[in-house]
Amino acid sequence: MPTDPLVRFRRWFDEARRARVPLPEAMALATADAAGRPSVRFVLLKGADERGFVFFTDARSRKGRELRENPRASVAIYWDAVGKQVRIEGRAEGVAPAEVDRYWKTRPRQSRLAALSSTQSARLAGRASLMARWRKLVPETIEFWRHREHRLHDRELFVRTRRGWSRTLLQP
Repeated sequence: MPTDPLVRFRRWFDEARRARVPLPEAMALATADAAGRPSVRFVLLKGADERGFVFFTDARSRKGRELRENPRASVAIYWDAVGKQVRIEGRAEGVAPAEVDRYWKTRPRQSRLAALSSTQSARLAGRASLMARWRKLVPETIEFWRHREHRLHDRELFVRTRRGWSRTLLQP
């Protein structure tokens, strides 16, 4: 088993794709505002590497505002067909404008037009330009969960340290 949680994540993600899990990139993103009021919604994972876990959001949306007020977030990804789950916690950071532009160009034309005519989560009083931003979640902890019979699940917690990743087994 790989001791680098990012290698493990890529393997599990690829396994979910091969198993034809619907939307294997769907992940529940939890944020909280400055007062600590939590909010969770599903977003799509757009990339995962040593820099972080990347997702797309409108900076003016509720999640965009919450991430500005409180740049801490948590993500959970669950692939029922393969009986696996990954939890990620860390700080959210914006990515470079050039990366946003590259992603924008890959989106289908109709999706770009829809994004340009909507301010995500806002009351609809008229049409407005969409100022889109990428966010990435820089992981500080990554937990892997694997389904086992009788609820005796496997759980492993990786915590980032200055020297790399520290691995701990957790009880189910």
